[in-house]
This record gives sequence, C-alpha cells and structure tokens, in this order.
Amino acid sequence: MKNLFYLIITIAFVNLFATIPPSAGYQVGDVVTDFSAKEVNGKTVSTKDFEGAKGFVIVFTCNTCPVAQKYEDRIIQLAEKLNDKDWPLIAINSNDKGISPGDSFDKMQSTSKSKKYSFPYLYDELQSIVNAFWATETPHFYVLDANKKVKYIGAMDDHADDVTGVKTRYVENAIDAIEKNQDPNPSFTRAVGCGINKRTTLATSVLLNKSGI
Repeated sequence: MKNLFYLIITIAFVNLFATIPPSAGYQVGDVVTDFSAKEVNGKTVSTKDFEGAKGFVIVFTCNTCPVAQKYEDRIIQLAEKLNDKDWPLIAINSNDKGISPGDSFDKMQSTSKSKKYSFPYLYDELQSIVNAFWATETPHFYVLDANKKVKYIGAMDDHADDVTGVKTRYVENAIDAIEKNQDPNPSFTRAVGCGINKRTTLATSVLLNKSGI
C-alpha cells in the first residue's frame, strides 16, 4: 500500500512536469497559429477558412460533461447570433475517446445532428489543439479578434447551473468590447467545467509497467 501511494504521487508529478508546455498555452495578447481538424461532417476545417471574420469564439467542449451539457443550448444560441456578425464559433472536442467513449467521433456526429449545430464541431483526436491552447475545462472559451489575437479566456458567463441566474455574459461582453476597439474587462476568468481527458503520457505508462499495475 505504501509503495502504491508513492507511485501515485510520482505519476502525478511526472504528468504535471512532462505535459505542461513552457508557455503554458496561449495567454491574453498571444496570436493563435492557424489550426485545422476534422469536423463532424467529415471535412477538415481550418481557421484559415473564415476569410473576413471579425473575430472568433473558440470553445473546448464535449458530449459527456454535465457542465458542458448545461451550456450546450447557450452555445447554440450564441453561435446563431454570431453567424450574422461574421464571428465564427468553433467548438472543439479534445477528450480521449479511450477514457471517455461517449466523446468518440461518431457520438459527436450524433450530438451535432440531434441538436442541429450551426457551427463546426471539430475532433481534436491527436490533442494537438488543446495542447497549444492549454485549455483545461469543458467548456473553456477563447475569444480572438480578427487578427487571431487572444482577447479573452475563461467562462462563458457567471452562472453555470442555470441561464436564468446569469448576470454577466463574459464572452458576449468581450465580443462587444472588441467591436468597439476596446480591450475586454475582464480579459480572464476561471473556466468552470469538467477536466479535459488527456491520454496517458509515455512516462506514466513506463511507471505503471514497472510497478506491475
């Protein structure tokens, strides 16, 4: 039991230091590099596809997280508002399907179809996008300006449980500020949701094999 305890602690530290990139992902003020991934319709979607966009809302979400599910209708409504404003909303699922089978590509397709998504829902199968952004929760929002500079990171609003309790709409306020050539205030809030399921690192696998677990 004692050895198992030390193994768990070791794994936690190995995962922490082996997976955190030096920059800890995009920060407010950073310019996002164009990325692409497969959308639920089978086509590859890239940020480069949206010529003339006034900005972008990037949301890391998934099918299975209860908090993401509570935000689903709000995300759908926001996307519909933004479609007329040349502000594409791009949803990304980065959960490892081996850990969360309900977040597999075919499940994403079913969800998108049943909820009639009007926005791209991308499958970050290799987790390269989430590692670049270093998003940690579902949902986790990033608002970019027309030059793909990060202007806001965090929660969609201030009430995850019930839309009727929302007093401050952080994402929409950030968009309004950008359209007025102003900096969002706040530019950062704590995202609230489920942790993104990252696949096991090589270092962790080696430790588990050596321990016989």
